[in-house]
Amino acid sequence: MALLPIDLAMRAPRRASARLLWLWRSMASRLLLLTLVFVAVPVLLYDQFQRADEASQQLLLKSAQRQGELIARALEPELLGVDRTALPSLSIALARYGDDRTRLKLLVRPRVAASASGAKAGPEPFFYVAAAPSLSTADIDAERRLLLEQGVLDRLGSSCAGNSTLAMRVPHAEGGEEVLSSITPIKTSFGCWALVTSHATEAYISSSIGRPYWSTPAVQAAAAIYLAMAALVLAVLAGIWRNLNRFGDLARRIVGGEDVPDQESGNASFAARNTVPELAGVAEDFDRLVSTLRDSAQSLRRAAEDNAHAFKTPIAVIRQSVEPLRRALPAENARSQRALTMIEKSLDKLDGLVSFARRMDEAAADLLAPARRRVDLSSLVERMAGGYTGLLAERRLHMRSRIDAGLVVRASEETLETIVENLVENAVSFSPADGTVSVRLTRVGSCTELVVDDEGPGVDPANLERIFERYFSHREPGRGMPEDEAAAHQAGAAHFGIGLWIVRRNIEAFGGRVRAENRPTGGLRMTVTLPLAA
Repeated sequence: MALLPIDLAMRAPRRASARLLWLWRSMASRLLLLTLVFVAVPVLLYDQFQRADEASQQLLLKSAQRQGELIARALEPELLGVDRTALPSLSIALARYGDDRTRLKLLVRPRVAASASGAKAGPEPFFYVAAAPSLSTADIDAERRLLLEQGVLDRLGSSCAGNSTLAMRVPHAEGGEEVLSSITPIKTSFGCWALVTSHATEAYISSSIGRPYWSTPAVQAAAAIYLAMAALVLAVLAGIWRNLNRFGDLARRIVGGEDVPDQESGNASFAARNTVPELAGVAEDFDRLVSTLRDSAQSLRRAAEDNAHAFKTPIAVIRQSVEPLRRALPAENARSQRALTMIEKSLDKLDGLVSFARRMDEAAADLLAPARRRVDLSSLVERMAGGYTGLLAERRLHMRSRIDAGLVVRASEETLETIVENLVENAVSFSPADGTVSVRLTRVGSCTELVVDDEGPGVDPANLERIFERYFSHREPGRGMPEDEAAAHQAGAAHFGIGLWIVRRNIEAFGGRVRAENRPTGGLRMTVTLPLAA
């Protein structure tokens, strides 16, 4: 007992390891894991690339800011002595520093003059003075409105100090856009000047300056490619999964004996249901396997029938030949009579062996290729129960039955007859004289339950599961039966220990289960559960 906790402690990690191994090998788990990876990877990469892009933006804007500052310092001597009459000439000076890649705009906010009373008028707005290259009035007005909306000009006009970076995109009326990168103030006696530097180069236009990072063409193109790749991979896996599910559905229908079209029609073919070219070879192999199993089952049934016929004929001839010999031999010749009796008993045993060998071959054939259809189990059990009248009268037994009507299962009618026959004959063989064999067929949920009771000696609890094993047979005289009568009864019956084994194999093949238990009042109870047909 002290070793039990240690054994349980060792089993727990093994079960956990087996469960993890199953999860890892499961296609559904891998598909889920792959989906999570496809979701997590772009999130992580986007965060890293966004940080790198922000650093790249800072470098570009700092460079633009430095460039605007240098240009402003170069223009400052020319702006110191400017008055209103000299403003138009500033376009020429500004053109020396601007080009198609670096665009410059010069704004000015004149100093407010004092009135006669000494009070100052309200602050004047910024005015565009010059642009290099030149821009249309619509583009200049749009840019000025943007600077006003962002509060850049208001902040600049209050102090006229502080070179600052910008990150604004301005569309042109003729199409295209440029990036406002920096604004540099120059303070003179005339007023506050503002040099706006903008760029229309590919480095600035294709960057994320002035817009969300996800809206950049590079990110959108990468996202489209990634989504297409993820969708393709998931579609491939999902297609394989659906294909395998179709294979599984067809396999269950074949094993379950459901009504499927003929192989020639293609609907019952794995190859016809396949949609993945790479699985075509597998589907064809499955079709060949099903065809081979069906042929093997048919061969088994024919061989069982042929072998039974081949053995039954000489057995019948020997049995017929023994009768004249028994009549010809004198009754006082005990030795010869005993020899003939032994021959007859051996013939009975051999006849039973041939019958059971045929039943075993047919049971094996039913497992290979079960021929199933809707069977009214209520009618079948009622008909078979009524067919035991003669046998019950011979054994001085009684039959009590309760059969619910309309219980239909999907199985083979011949195999169900064999199952009921084995259960009832097993109960009859163990029942004492004047005993009762009970047969009950009821519905339990979505299943039907067949219960066969006898009033025999029951079974040793240690052998309740073993009675379903192949070739296991343990028989004792029936309760209440005289020992000489019981011995004669057992000697006259051939029991090979395969009847209940055949019952379990066939019941489990039909998706059901069978169990044995001793009744509290004495005797054995056999319970068969089968799923009802849809």
